[in-house]
Amino acid sequence: MKRYGLYIDGAYVEAEGGRTFETANPYDGKAWALIAHATAGDVDRAVAAAKAARRGEWGTMTASARGKLMVRLAELIEENAASLAETEVRDNGKLLAEMSAQTRYLAEWYRYYGGLADKIEGTVIPTDKKSIFNFTRLEPLGVVAMITPWNSPLLLLAWKLAPALAAGNTAVIKPSEFTSASTLEFMDLFGKAGFPKGVVNTVTGFGADVGAALVAHKDIAKIAFTGSDLSGQKIYEAAARDLKHVSLELGGKSPNIVFEDADIEAAVMGAISGIFAASGQTCIAGSRLLLQRSIHDRFMKRLVEVAGAARIGDPMSPDTNVGPVTTPPQYRKVLDYIEVARNEGATCVLGGKPYTGPGANGTQFVEPTIFTDVRNDMRIAQEEVFGPVLAVIPFEDEEEAVQIANDVDFGLAAGVWTSDIGRSIRMAERLEVGTVWVNTYRAVSYTSPFGGYKRSGIGRESGIDAVREYLQLKSVWIATETSTSNPFVIR
Repeated sequence: MKRYGLYIDGAYVEAEGGRTFETANPYDGKAWALIAHATAGDVDRAVAAAKAARRGEWGTMTASARGKLMVRLAELIEENAASLAETEVRDNGKLLAEMSAQTRYLAEWYRYYGGLADKIEGTVIPTDKKSIFNFTRLEPLGVVAMITPWNSPLLLLAWKLAPALAAGNTAVIKPSEFTSASTLEFMDLFGKAGFPKGVVNTVTGFGADVGAALVAHKDIAKIAFTGSDLSGQKIYEAAARDLKHVSLELGGKSPNIVFEDADIEAAVMGAISGIFAASGQTCIAGSRLLLQRSIHDRFMKRLVEVAGAARIGDPMSPDTNVGPVTTPPQYRKVLDYIEVARNEGATCVLGGKPYTGPGANGTQFVEPTIFTDVRNDMRIAQEEVFGPVLAVIPFEDEEEAVQIANDVDFGLAAGVWTSDIGRSIRMAERLEVGTVWVNTYRAVSYTSPFGGYKRSGIGRESGIDAVREYLQLKSVWIATETSTSNPFVIR
């Protein structure tokens, strides 16, 4: 099997003690690579390398020079996008079509923030004090720890790493233990692009030891995390002990709301995209489908017809629509939630069991599943399943749609399907979420901020505002004349 080392100070190295763990292909369940299992000592080495780089060449480099390196990195990503995508599919089982689009597109984050690197500016403040020149500086936080999930490792890393580098920080990355290979292969591009050693480092292992050591490290200034709300809460609590900065992109239970005046065919495809793309393993999954009662039966007939025709199988095949669930624990969790839904009284109108038909080479396939007769107080409507399971909830009017949509602990995203521009604006104003899509779903861009309300997270990724998540503001006061005022009185 292929063997991957840690990436520390510009080189691939063995973990202390030489320990490794296997990474498996979700499609066939077979281990295909060995990943270095880092220790707390390895975390210390990685953080020390990042700290030294921040104080050394990277810290003294001009912002324009940093930006040029990031643009060069973007070019290398484009050249290697195909191989990176294949590694991600081998590791997480998502469709090659989806991951290829992601690895090509992630180059734009580094190009965009590379262009922003030398446009991070302070301001001159006209204060009320005479003979004082006051201005502000925006400075990097220092060493940032980035903990990424298994569903879209490189894209979600780009959302953190690109603005952090543009701001002048250095990084230590801890990818998911289920999908570490693509991040380790990605590290090779930093050396080829000309980045100084130690600017970007990767330690691999498990959350309980490697992740915990990274979060607790005294020289880490910020934690940037994507994952479940419960894990995010634990990280937030641990980071608070040292008053570390945090940004958390957590879970969701997003409503996809269809009104009677919507383009029904487009809305059906939007509902399919919202929950069955990526086998439902996205934080923005439209896992609650809110249907206006007047179109409920007609919509459901078409929805079941389209979803039932989805091709399940090898994620490397261009004909596949739905791939496997990525990890064994997640597979069991999805099946458990299906049973929970049944026990709560929801009606399964499609799927509802493991898929063992043609193309099911492994054991981690779940049929696209749809439940009707769902109440919003059911667990299937309140808790994140993170799998191909859709809860359908009827509503009467706009007021009830808003009430149902907001009646969850999450607030990451929402979809609205309507031909009424006034309604789309009203819904966008009233929905308690970080992103609202109208007549589309799952659209993201490096130019637009992304993040959540409530238990869906803290902070924003992507767009110009994301750079500020990795900066601290300093105020500088300079006296332009000698002062003879009373030294015992505040100026």
